[in-house]
Amino acid sequence: MKKGAIFDMDGTLFDSERIYQKSWIATAESHGKSNGVELAAKVSGASEANCRRIIHEFYPEVDVDKFFMHVVNTAVKVFENGVPMMAGVPEILKFFEENGVKMAVASSSSIEVINRNLERAGIKKYFSAIVSGDDIAHGKPAPDIFLKAAEKINLPASDCYVFEDSFNGIHGAYAAGCAPIMIPDTVQPTEEIKKICAGIYPSLIAAMDAIKEI
Repeated sequence: MKKGAIFDMDGTLFDSERIYQKSWIATAESHGKSNGVELAAKVSGASEANCRRIIHEFYPEVDVDKFFMHVVNTAVKVFENGVPMMAGVPEILKFFEENGVKMAVASSSSIEVINRNLERAGIKKYFSAIVSGDDIAHGKPAPDIFLKAAEKINLPASDCYVFEDSFNGIHGAYAAGCAPIMIPDTVQPTEEIKKICAGIYPSLIAAMDAIKEI
């Protein structure tokens, strides 16, 4: 068993990625675009800077700032009532804590959003470090956020699992030299993604059970 575990937030710890995906699609439709599903898949797990770049690539004629903020504000309205945790979160966090595994969160979201979600769910106590999209120069799929998280928990990246649901996150974890574990949420792994994952499981519970056997 590795000594560190780094968790993405949206779609991994919390069932929020679906809400963001719906917001991306709805915003695209409000701008008269029919390829919102493709856009939503492309931006999944990406940093704010990369999201803005992708918006411009898809729709060079739109106001990127207004488009992006429409996505964010639409999702935030839903989050006001709280964000449900993904299945298996309490169990895997407790398992790692009991086995002395250091844990960190590495999310493209802002530190304010990360802290709010962790505190509301009562799970912030499990994490020794939090790295947000604001803390690094290059967001996912770059490896920076995972390298920073590993550094903050005083472990080499190679001794850390990374739990992710997005292609951008998996690519970043692999580039960092971590062990990427995909828990698919809104997208299913491609053949390329399968080749770079240390494991792919339907839930965090299934991932935990597999790690117990190592």
